[in-house]
Parts: sequence; structure tokens; C-alpha cells
Amino acid sequence: MNRSMVKRLIIGKPLKSSELGEQKLNKLKALAILSSDALSSVAYGTEQILIVLTAVGFLAYWYSIPIAIGVLVLLLALILSYRQIIYAYPQGGGAYIVSKKNLGEKAGLIAGGSLLVDYILTVAVSVCAGTDAITSAFPSLHPYNVLIAIILVVFITILNLRGVTESASILAYPVYLFVFAILILIATGIWRVMTGQVPVDLHSSIGTVVPGISIFILLKAFSSGCSALTGVEAISNAVTNFKEPPAKNAVRTLMLMGVILAVLFSGITFLAYWFGITPKAEETVISQLATEVFGKNVLYYFIQVTTALILVLAANTGYAAFPLLAVNLATDKYMPRIFSVRGDRLGYSNGIVTLGAASILLILLFKGHTELLIPLYAVGVFIPFTLSQTGMSIKWIKEKPIGWKGKLSINLIGAIISFSVLMILFSTKFPKVWPVLVFLPIMVLIFHKIHHHYRNVADQLRLEYKGTSVKLKGNVVILPVAGITKVVENSLEYAEMVGSTVIAVYVAFDRESEKLMEEKWGKFRPDIRLVTLYSPYRSLIRPLRRFINVIEEKAAEQDYRVTVIIPQFITKKNWHNMLHNQSSLLLKAHLLYKRNIIVTTVPYGLKI
Repeated sequence: MNRSMVKRLIIGKPLKSSELGEQKLNKLKALAILSSDALSSVAYGTEQILIVLTAVGFLAYWYSIPIAIGVLVLLLALILSYRQIIYAYPQGGGAYIVSKKNLGEKAGLIAGGSLLVDYILTVAVSVCAGTDAITSAFPSLHPYNVLIAIILVVFITILNLRGVTESASILAYPVYLFVFAILILIATGIWRVMTGQVPVDLHSSIGTVVPGISIFILLKAFSSGCSALTGVEAISNAVTNFKEPPAKNAVRTLMLMGVILAVLFSGITFLAYWFGITPKAEETVISQLATEVFGKNVLYYFIQVTTALILVLAANTGYAAFPLLAVNLATDKYMPRIFSVRGDRLGYSNGIVTLGAASILLILLFKGHTELLIPLYAVGVFIPFTLSQTGMSIKWIKEKPIGWKGKLSINLIGAIISFSVLMILFSTKFPKVWPVLVFLPIMVLIFHKIHHHYRNVADQLRLEYKGTSVKLKGNVVILPVAGITKVVENSLEYAEMVGSTVIAVYVAFDRESEKLMEEKWGKFRPDIRLVTLYSPYRSLIRPLRRFINVIEEKAAEQDYRVTVIIPQFITKKNWHNMLHNQSSLLLKAHLLYKRNIIVTTVPYGLKI
């Protein structure tokens, strides 16, 4: 089975460009593929709040309720803000486009760089959290966390390479099953609370005085709980993936996501408080809650399986948004152009593969520990949150459209809260989030370097009419030969077609072979000049390079072009290449960056 057959088996047959419209998403599929990250965060958002409060003690758990209310207020502000961003910038791009257009290039690149890293973290965090859910149900798998996570990343990468519509069709079921499962858990848990089946002494009363509690701890818990809001911005980055009308469909999907996220997060937080759930390293809060509500029965395993599935598949939000953001950056010449090229299945496959590889590297570096990745994850989200809300505020102040004061109020509140959370994250979790202050400037510098390169290339390639130009008088062809063979004969025929002067060059490692070659050449092609170069140290490339440089200098003085023709025979089977030295490849590599030399390969195919 050859490579193309393997590729088609894994990824599927190529799609025509005309089929691009069929790859657009309806609202139900878009909710599954673009909201899975945000919806899945309810599986660890409450847990992150309780982990911080655990440092104070069991009595402090009641603070999770007012903290959750604060998170919901921020969620409302963000949903309303991104609703306005979608309508204002329906071409997608989200925080990057908003920041670049309203706050300037550097702010846009900071937002873009933050989001790119955040989407890599989305994949790593989601897959690691999903692996934790799997190993909570099956503790014997704990030693294989990293391996399981890597296998899952590879699976999701392949799924996305098969196309947006295909991956959305598959991923929609686990997402809606998860929502259904958590709603059953919340409804059953609340029913048990209302019917008095849960002892009231499992939790502390709201308002209980807690010794040792401080504003610092509460702010730290609030910032940790804000991890439940990651992924909210993904829909605004992927508006172009929606069916017509894209902006309207994107907004409706965003609002529906906000409602579902609010209900699930509120319900889980309330039940975790009421049942007195304490975070454990070996078992998630969702797992403990499901055990308390249902026991270890079929419903428990249904919740664990759907939770694991959505946590893993939440990574798909990154796969949906990362390539589109990379396209925007590549279009503006801040990332390599290969990121703007569609693959066989009409997806941006270079972005998908890059995201998968970067996520696997991150999982290996952090050894699959979700709690180490989440603080970086949250910072990566709230930097673009802050910049996008600030950018929209500037936009309304400058343009003053109808109803601009109301719009300004929404974005201004979002900007203030997002900035406050960002400062809380830096002040309370600096030892865990300081790498952001290192890699973000590096990323912005790389963006500038790439942009500078593309700008220089454009300047040098731009055609300018200068009236008269110097015309070349001819073409000097240099043909390196290793002997007298059919390959050389084939190359000579081509050299005589394209060159006004042809020079054959032979590198001899001893005087006898040099003399013998001159005698053979005199009988073979006396009409073509042969230059022999003696190489006492058996170097092939160095003497050839020196000779080519000399000819190039002389040719340039007389307005001649220099072409180096490299003969190369092509073996019938790939493994045969190992049986031959690849001196032609080495010579091409050395001549590749010679500015005024044309390098041409003349192939000769072997039959066996």
C-alpha cells in the first residue's frame, strides 16, 4: 500500500473546491464543535474553586456560591460583548482583528499570540482532563495518563483532517449526551435536596464565619473559577464556518452556549456545596458528585463516560479556531503562508497538524498534569478578553453609531472585569503563569520577523518600469560529470539546447583517473570542452563550488547567465536510493542560495 493510499484511507478522498459550501456548519453542529470547550469547563471549573478554598478548610466551601455568582456575571458580560464583536466583525478573527483595528498592530499581535497559545492549551488541558476522568473511573490506568492523552490527540487530529462537517457530525453526539447527563445529575441532585434526602450537616451554612479567610484567597478562588469561561471567544473567531447568514447564526449559537453553560456551572457548584464535596487528587468532583447522587451504578458510569468524552472532544474547539486564526495572521503576513492553504478535505490542514504536534509536546512537558496547565490556560484567555473588550470600547467612542452608549457600557464593563481577573491571576498565581511574560514577547517578535521578511520579498519582487534594461548575451552551462554514461549523454543533449557555451567538469581524486577521463572524453565528445579539477583531499563539492564561482564572476562581467545542470538517475524503487551516493543532492544544497546561478536537474529514469 503506497503513501497516497494510506493518506486516503486515514483522511478520506480529496474534495473539490466547489464543495466548500457543504463544509459550513448549522447551529446545532456549530454548538457542538465550537462550544465543547466552554461547556466542558463545568467539569473542572467548580473543582478549581474548591481546590483554593480547601487551603482554608471545609467551612470555607460556602464561599463557592458567591464566587460562582461572580463568574456568572462575568459570563454575561462576555457573551454580550462577543455578540457585538460578531456583528461588528462578521469576517471572523475575534480578539485579533478587534485589537489590531482599534488598538494597533502590537495589541493585535499580543491578542493573536495569546489565542494561538491558548488553543494549544485548550487541546492539552481538555485531553488531560478527559484522561483524568477516564482514570477516575478506572484507577488501574493512572500510570498511562500521558500515553492515553497522546493517543487521543492523534485521534482528534486525524478526525479534523477529514473535514469540519465530518468531525462535527461525529462530535455532536458526545456533546449533547454530556449536556443531557449533567442535567439529569443536577435535576436528580436538586430533587434529593428538596425532598430532604441529603443531610444538612454535609455543608456549612452560608454566612458562616471562617477563620483564616482573606480577600487574597477569595480572589484566587474567583480567578480559578473563571477557568469555566475558557472557550467563550471561539465562536467569534470562527464566524466564517457558519452557514448563511453567518453572523446571525453565530450569535444565536453564542447565546445558546451561554445559557447552557450558566445552567450547568450553577447546578454543579450548588450541588458540590450542598453535598460537601472535597477535591481529591485521584477522583474528580463530578465523579464524587455522581457517586453521592446515584451510587456506582449505570448512571454513574454514563456520566463519567460522557464527561470523559466531552473533555477530550473539547479539544476540538481548538482545532476549529486555531487554523482560522492562523489564516488571519498568515493573510496579514505575520505567519507563514502555508497556514492559509486548504488541504485535501478543504480544511486548513497545516494549522491542524501544527496544533496537534504542539499539544503533544505540551502534554509531554507537563506530564499530563491538568492543574499545572489551567492557570496558563486562563491567562491565555483573559489577555485577549481584555484587549478585545477595550478595542470595542475604543471603536464605539470613535464611531458613535446609534445606541453606542449602551454598547460602550457592555464592552467597558467586560474590559474592566476581564482586566481585573487578569491582574488577580498574575498576583495570585505568578509562579505558575510567569512563562506568559516570556513566550508572548517572543511570539510577537517572531510575528514581526516574518512580516518584515514578506515585506522585503515584496519590495524586491515588485516590477518597476525603468525604460531600458540590460539584455543577457548568452547562457554558460556547467555540467558536472562522474563518467561517460547514458545519464551524461542525456544531460549533454539538454545542455546544448539551453546553453550558448557548455563546459563539462570532472573532479579527479588522483592523476591517473584525471588522465584517463581526458582521453575518454576526447573520443566521446571532443566538441564539448572538458575541465578536470584535481582534488587531493577527495572533496567533490569544494572544487566544483570554487570553479562555479569563478565562472559566475566572469560571466557576470560579460552579461552572461550561468546554469548548472546536474545529471541524476532515478531508481525504480525508493529503497534503491540507499545503494547510491547522493552527491547530486549535496551539490544542489550548496548551490541553492547562490543568487545568480540557475540550478537544473536532468533526470534519467532506470527501468529496473
